[in-house]
Amino acid sequence: MDLASYADLAVDLVNTRRPHIDELHDLDALRALLADRPHFTGRVARRDLDAMRELRGLLRAIFEAAADGGTDDAVRRLNTLLIRQPIHPQIVRHDDGTWHLHCNEHGSVPDRYAARAAMGLAAEIDAHGVARLGLCRSRPCGRAFYVRSPGADRRYCSVRCAARARASAAPRSGPPRVTVPHRDGGQ
Repeated sequence: MDLASYADLAVDLVNTRRPHIDELHDLDALRALLADRPHFTGRVARRDLDAMRELRGLLRAIFEAAADGGTDDAVRRLNTLLIRQPIHPQIVRHDDGTWHLHCNEHGSVPDRYAARAAMGLAAEIDAHGVARLGLCRSRPCGRAFYVRSPGADRRYCSVRCAARARASAAPRSGPPRVTVPHRDGGQ
């Protein structure tokens, strides 16, 4: 089971919604999100789009709780999602003859997506802790992320956002502004 890629499912879905932008706006957008993921083949309908949007909100709440330091709240929310989804690990033989652990292939596309995303986040939290989950603090980004390396910055989704935040927080350089009074007493 490639749990890191399963955790990426959570990040990818949460990041379809940003301030003033909803990338998951119709069925074609949902199909595009699922296109390169072989575990999510099958027809999708309007109810699947609605279920994916609901799942996005549930996952975002986990990232928000983690970003706000609410470790217990993030884990409680994730546990609720894990209980809600039918997650059944099974061993599957790949074409090359190797065996791998995967989540079940049963249920609707949103159910399978939710099971894998929740399982991936659970594995990441188990291995590295809740503090590795977050929402980018760079304005206006706000993208969800999980930190893969121990020394990485846990406030920004990318090096670019971290640099942008540092640049906006740094004092402006240039010569100091000097006000010279008028000699005639006027302004």
